[in-house]
Amino acid sequence: GRSKKKKKEGGMKTDLNLLLECLKYQMDSPASQKEALITIYSICQQNSDASDYFREIGGLMFVSDLAKSSVHCIVKEAALFTLAVVMESNVYCQQTLCTSELFEDLIFLLTNKNSSVNLKRMSVYVILVLVSNNSNGQTHIRETGCIGVLLQLFRTTLSISEMNLSDESINQYYQLWSSVCSTLCACVNNPQNDNQNTCCSVFPHAKDWLQSCIKPEIVRPICSFVGLTVANNSYVQEYFVSVGGLDVLAEILIKLVCDSSRSYSSAKLAVVVTKTLDACIADNSAVGDVLVKYHIVSKLLRLLTSDTLDSGEKISIILTIGHCTEGCGKILISVMNFGLWL
Repeated sequence: GRSKKKKKEGGMKTDLNLLLECLKYQMDSPASQKEALITIYSICQQNSDASDYFREIGGLMFVSDLAKSSVHCIVKEAALFTLAVVMESNVYCQQTLCTSELFEDLIFLLTNKNSSVNLKRMSVYVILVLVSNNSNGQTHIRETGCIGVLLQLFRTTLSISEMNLSDESINQYYQLWSSVCSTLCACVNNPQNDNQNTCCSVFPHAKDWLQSCIKPEIVRPICSFVGLTVANNSYVQEYFVSVGGLDVLAEILIKLVCDSSRSYSSAKLAVVVTKTLDACIADNSAVGDVLVKYHIVSKLLRLLTSDTLDSGEKISIILTIGHCTEGCGKILISVMNFGLWL
């Protein structure tokens, strides 16, 4: 078994060396370079040893330079995708590439009017991997101003009036926007950090989106972003309430609960909104007072009776009811009247 494994490892090393040589000597053939990069990332995907070996032979830095200096869009895109895959597979590769210089290169690609939507999406994917579970990356994204560029993309990539996702060109922009949302989520979380205070600047925009579009494709990413940005941060929670965000979440929840008996997807989306609502009021009962006028608890109790929800979803609803009733006698009485003892 061991000799077979060694043989396989030797084959992988030989392949990566050959592919790196191929990249270096095919500078005038973008199609060949793209093919070599595709083969490299398929070898390195979810393979930490292969990714680390590629770093050791200088492949990581070469591909990083290629992403920056190649004049061919297809090579740039494939190089960025390869960097992201290799970093996702190996934490040493993530640490090696996590420099303010790379963030500055990515800012250039994101703000350059000649960059295609797909090139921007690949750049955002690299940023996502750089900041995921990495406080070093989360600091760099703030200090280089890259986070401001992402927040600008969050605001401007999609237009509320043109939300026809079956249209191919709009769908491309939606994919970019959705990647930006995931990256902002990774910026503020694991570990929680000062980026929360920066990201809340787009809350008014997020609220407008939620108010005008109840499609799951919009509501889910925004709810994830809001939930992680407000988590355990009373300043940010209070700011979200002050721009009317909590009111809008409550209004959406009421609509979805009304539909939940007829629609499976409304019940599921109502749980997503409930969790976000909970993140806004947890450990901050003053903020929760906004909800009294919406009779949220009775709506949540109704949602709890939906037979489409699993036990994990029901527990998150019960926790939210608990937070809604903390320090608020009026709501507690309505729970008791309903006959649900928590």
